[in-house]
Amino acid sequence: MNFTYQALSTTIFVILLTACGPQATQPAAVPATTTPVIEPPTQTVVVPTVSSTETPEATLSPETPSSVSFSNDVLPIFNNSCVKCHGTEEIKKGLDLRAYDSLMAGSFNGSVLTPGNAADSLLIQQLLNGKMPKRGQKLSTEQIQIISDWVNAGALNN
Repeated sequence: MNFTYQALSTTIFVILLTACGPQATQPAAVPATTTPVIEPPTQTVVVPTVSSTETPEATLSPETPSSVSFSNDVLPIFNNSCVKCHGTEEIKKGLDLRAYDSLMAGSFNGSVLTPGNAADSLLIQQLLNGKMPKRGQKLSTEQIQIISDWVNAGALNN
């Protein structure tokens, strides 16, 4: 009787192991998924500026590199509206806008421009949302557009 009980226990154990243990089956087929193709925008992005006196809109679409000059177009805007706080009287947050090299060096917090991408540039975002300049008149839509075009064109020292 001992032998029969042992044989029966062993047989049940083997059956349970084969039923519950690892099985040599094919892995379940994973259905194929398609990755959506994301196309770049084909229209101009218009971002409104919040201002107490006006609500200018500037597009952040790229222009040709030769259409905007830092020294002839961008620097005069900085000199008229920005360097009092970021250059001559003070250099707030470590950002000096009096020259190309100091602008590209950024602020205490790092870069303020992403050449080729005005929408990703902190300086442009601050201008568009009306946070800068803090003192004096806000920049016009045209002035913000000039700076945005220059950044989108690669923010060249031209």
